[in-house]
Amino acid sequence: MSLSMTRRHFFKRFIGYGAMSYLWKNLSTSKFRASGKIPLIITSNSNETGKRALEIGWKILSQGGSALDAVEKAANVIELDPEDTGVGYGGLPNEDGVIQLDASIMDGKTYNAGAVACLENIKTPCSVARIIMEHTDHILLVGKDALNFAKKWGFKEEDLMTDKARKIWLQWKESHSDKDDWGPPEHLTERKNTPEKENQGLFEHGTVNVLAVDKKGDIAGVTTTSGLSFKIPGRVGDSPILGAGLYVDNEVGAAGATGRGEDVIKSCSSFYIVLRMKEGKSPQQACEDALRMIAEKYKKINPGYLPWEKFVAINKAGEFGCSTISDGSLPKMSLMNEDGYRIMEGTVAYKIRE
Repeated sequence: MSLSMTRRHFFKRFIGYGAMSYLWKNLSTSKFRASGKIPLIITSNSNETGKRALEIGWKILSQGGSALDAVEKAANVIELDPEDTGVGYGGLPNEDGVIQLDASIMDGKTYNAGAVACLENIKTPCSVARIIMEHTDHILLVGKDALNFAKKWGFKEEDLMTDKARKIWLQWKESHSDKDDWGPPEHLTERKNTPEKENQGLFEHGTVNVLAVDKKGDIAGVTTTSGLSFKIPGRVGDSPILGAGLYVDNEVGAAGATGRGEDVIKSCSSFYIVLRMKEGKSPQQACEDALRMIAEKYKKINPGYLPWEKFVAINKAGEFGCSTISDGSLPKMSLMNEDGYRIMEGTVAYKIRE
């Protein structure tokens, strides 16, 4: 891959490389079964931090607490993890080296929501979103005004950049172009084309969803992210957009999205998933339907392009679902109910095969 290749072209090659010689394939969901029990809390995160987050959320739910409290406190655990480069503290910055966070929270019980976008220097953006939801008649605050709002409510302004995130950003700065002055002096190194597989780890669109149903049957959700790594400053993804990165209907269920936010915004994916559940589909079927809808849209325009998305969903009965568009690896999600903590594998709704 040429070092002068633009980031946009990188993604097109990374995600859809050689797709003219690939096939679209619809995979069966027959192996995925989700029993329904409430209370229930899930997250799209399947690592050790995700487990700790669900343990915090489950403690609230098991003691009769609200789904709203459970999803916020669980999401905070992940937002505060410095090792997670896709969310909160330690998230990867925009192209200028500034970390801008997006988050939303929605309470099915009150049909209310709050969100922040391009929020800087606050480690727990979903908690700022909750203050907006509960103490204003607005839903979304952005940029400097969102920061000023948070500070008025006692949130501490802090540096969000970790050494790990800074190292990744500097590595990107050094390798993303051969027409700038970043990197070692030319007389000390010979620049070479870098294989795409070595660059894949530099680019992330990591996002975390946390969804829950409490003992009373009330539903709530959070979606939080540091957004697409090295994005154009001011870019807002799907995470703070209700109906895109998150949607909750207390009579039906909730859905959350991770992946390329632009695709999710255009398809109103989370709302679509909840709508399909309202029509009688299981959370699993609804997630897969949303992914197929996105894939078919792009298939008509450009058969060589296939975006990466992962959706998770729950319904009022405590059933759950998880699905993705990918190269074949199964998506994972974490859940906790009275049966304990589990990592579940979802399905690939669309797959590209040679």
